[in-house]
Amino acid sequence: MEDKGYRGHVLTLPYPTQGHLNPLLQFSKHLAHSKGLKITFATTVFISNTFKPKLPHSVQLDTISDGYDQGGFAEAESVAAYLTKLEAGGSQTLANLILRHKDSPDPIDCIVYDSFLPWALNVAKQFGIASATFFTQPCTVNYIYYCVHHGLLKLPAPSFPVSIPGLQFLEFGDMPSFISVPGSHPAYFEMVLNQFSNSNQADFILINAVYGLEEEVVNWMSSQWPIKNIGPSIPSIYLDKRLEDDVDYGLNLFKPQVETCKKWLDSKDMGSVIYVSFGSLAALREDQMKELAWGLKKSNSCFLWVVREAEMQKLPINFQEETAEQGLVVTWCSQLQVLSHPAVGCFVTHCGWNSTLEALSLGVPMVAVPQWTDQTTNAKFVKDVWEVGTRVKVDAKGFFTREEIELCIRQVMQGERELEIKRNSAKWKKLAKEAVDEGGSSDKNIEEFVAQLSIDVPK
Repeated sequence: MEDKGYRGHVLTLPYPTQGHLNPLLQFSKHLAHSKGLKITFATTVFISNTFKPKLPHSVQLDTISDGYDQGGFAEAESVAAYLTKLEAGGSQTLANLILRHKDSPDPIDCIVYDSFLPWALNVAKQFGIASATFFTQPCTVNYIYYCVHHGLLKLPAPSFPVSIPGLQFLEFGDMPSFISVPGSHPAYFEMVLNQFSNSNQADFILINAVYGLEEEVVNWMSSQWPIKNIGPSIPSIYLDKRLEDDVDYGLNLFKPQVETCKKWLDSKDMGSVIYVSFGSLAALREDQMKELAWGLKKSNSCFLWVVREAEMQKLPINFQEETAEQGLVVTWCSQLQVLSHPAVGCFVTHCGWNSTLEALSLGVPMVAVPQWTDQTTNAKFVKDVWEVGTRVKVDAKGFFTREEIELCIRQVMQGERELEIKRNSAKWKKLAKEAVDEGGSSDKNIEEFVAQLSIDVPK
């Protein structure tokens, strides 16, 4: 092999939403900086043109088409229509991208693709390229979907607790929403099951998770697949500090109000602030938005609340004016910078996996308010397995009250469990850091992945 100055060329392909873009982008940076690989990060034309990712020089940007180059997902008439066009357009433009590199000095040696895009494996096989599927959700949730796909868990589920090895502690309401609310979001449910349509044919299975957080499930999955946990995939400054100046992912779907948040947080006492965010996709009903707002006010704690611009009209009338001395409402922030600020003592979150993993890695206690997909399962772990927070109780219709929000916040910030929750949060933070440190479980798995690519190391 010609001496190129790197160990090989890997193309990384994320699913185009923030919770999937950021982990794979961070993994890309890690492969480039620490493992000596040339990386091409390929996202959709819309994401590239609209949000202009800031990538380090070691990671080059390229694009595929999802069929909606001008407006992205918002242009699609339905989820099913978007996924259909994404597969058709993505497959063709991915093939074109590979062809452009084929006769160059740096042909693509491996594709690391988001597990939501199983068609990428077919393209890799078409060109005889190594393939790695990258799961952005936790092992437990992947395991549940795997069991449904392979008929090990029949739907509708006949009884709970479930009889799947290692998951007997899960109740009906702890399952991913596609299972606990039958018929909800059918296109997305089909997508998460299709992750396993050909995953057994991939050369590698990578999971943005930490072995020590889900040991029993990981051990069982490892007996079925050659999985490699490589998480938490978050910027180096918050963990191993091996990547210089790696303080942010470099991609935000909304413009963060960085200085506004920092100035406000700097004025607050250590551990006194509740940080509230439901990510880039989840949307609370207006009545729930009001309950959350008044629950925050009743808690008497300072709060920093991220309310996306499209959601602002759901806030109670005059809420911001009435709570100006207590809280700050922003349309977006740099979540890691906020979570790592010493003033933050609690994270009220929907429990999307990336947000949950960030909080665990930084040791921030949580109040779980799950909305859909994997969030209900993650919330179960937050409260009852890792014991790093509380989970709001809801009625039969999924409705929570302001009193419940207030109660859960007080339990984390000043209740009898406060010290226990903080101790557990510190324990898991240490475990996450150890996993990615040199010689840790995730670091070893990444080293094995690079070594097994069968790419000659340049002399």
